[in-house]
Amino acid sequence: SAGTPALLGGPDPLDYVSMYRNLGNPALNVPEHWHYVSFGLSDLYGDNRVHEFTGTDGPSGFGFELTFRLKRETGESAPPTWPAELMQGLARYVFQSENTFCSGDHVSWHSPLDNSESRIQHMLLTEDPQMQPVQTPFGVVTFLQIVGVCTEELHAAQQWNGQGILELLRTVPVAGGPWLITDMRRGETIFEIDPHLQERVDKGIETDGSNLSGVSAKCAWDDLSRPPEDDEDSRSICIGTQPRRLSGKDTEQIRETLRRGLEINSKPVLPPINAQRQNGLNHDRAPSRKDSLESDSSAAIIPHELIRTRQLESVHLKFNQESGALIPLCLRGRLLHGRHFTYKSITGDTAITFVSTGVEGAFATEEHPYAAHGPWLQILLTEEFVERMLEDLEDLNSPEEFKLPKEYSWPEKKLKVSILPDAVFDNPLH
Repeated sequence: SAGTPALLGGPDPLDYVSMYRNLGNPALNVPEHWHYVSFGLSDLYGDNRVHEFTGTDGPSGFGFELTFRLKRETGESAPPTWPAELMQGLARYVFQSENTFCSGDHVSWHSPLDNSESRIQHMLLTEDPQMQPVQTPFGVVTFLQIVGVCTEELHAAQQWNGQGILELLRTVPVAGGPWLITDMRRGETIFEIDPHLQERVDKGIETDGSNLSGVSAKCAWDDLSRPPEDDEDSRSICIGTQPRRLSGKDTEQIRETLRRGLEINSKPVLPPINAQRQNGLNHDRAPSRKDSLESDSSAAIIPHELIRTRQLESVHLKFNQESGALIPLCLRGRLLHGRHFTYKSITGDTAITFVSTGVEGAFATEEHPYAAHGPWLQILLTEEFVERMLEDLEDLNSPEEFKLPKEYSWPEKKLKVSILPDAVFDNPLH
């Protein structure tokens, strides 16, 4: 299925999607299925038209292509074409945000992948079981397979980690089996099929915390320490001038932060601002040994000196309901495990990173727990304050009885959190 590639002025970033019939492997419990492979996230041309050519050893384009395995229905003689559309949608996100995907990532899609009534409404990403990374003249390409999952499975991946859930899906033949083949007709989650799996996840969350290090979200923050400018003024300024932009280094660091779930037991480090990823592939997302304290971790801190850090007395954080629902995860699954968590605004440069006291390389400190570089805010929270916030935010876990807008406030900490309707974030002047 060939889209009209963006290169030729079409809306589709992928040049084409190949579709193959795969007979599976009955001996290994792998059913017959359709196998889809995208072309266009990696560099197919090497002439800098679509992707910057970075040499043969670096990543080719974004460094990956997408694949998908869809169970073949009896009587189906040709592959359904909707997976090609799905891949175009994911590719559009990658091209627009410049966020790359890694194995273990999850994508909340909030709608049946094939636009049917299916429960399969979200995706996890994993290495394709058959396609090894290839070295091309324009760089290295890995093949990331899309795995369709139910909402409950997505939530489990957020609260714990994607690799853990992929492992469980591999053990349940109807939910994926060894090659993680998506069956859009699957009506039950793995937790309904095998109730013991929920205990595995709960235990995992308790021992490991969450390896989700950030999300793209509807969020914003205000500095309450300064008197707001007169409304009319700030509005015309808003339109007339560019809002403060993030420096390239900051953007890179936020991207690294979002990209790396830091493993348990090694001292968490906010990735240094000049992070060079080894060959562009972060396989297990664990910090290498040299990220830990023994190493020259001061390197992570130096570049901040070049950027003016603004210390804020008092801040107001704003989230929509979906991002707000992840705050308990951020606090319990990340900060109490000595890690950090970043909300990156979908609509602009705004970012909010929560850090615990153990994180190296942050510019928020215990003396000045609220600090900003341009539109990037860091908030340092002590363990006892996190515990208190978790108690006060208890009702975020039961969205049923939730009335928006909702406000939480800790006056002596000079911190305010509001959960607001989506519309607030869609208005760029807000």
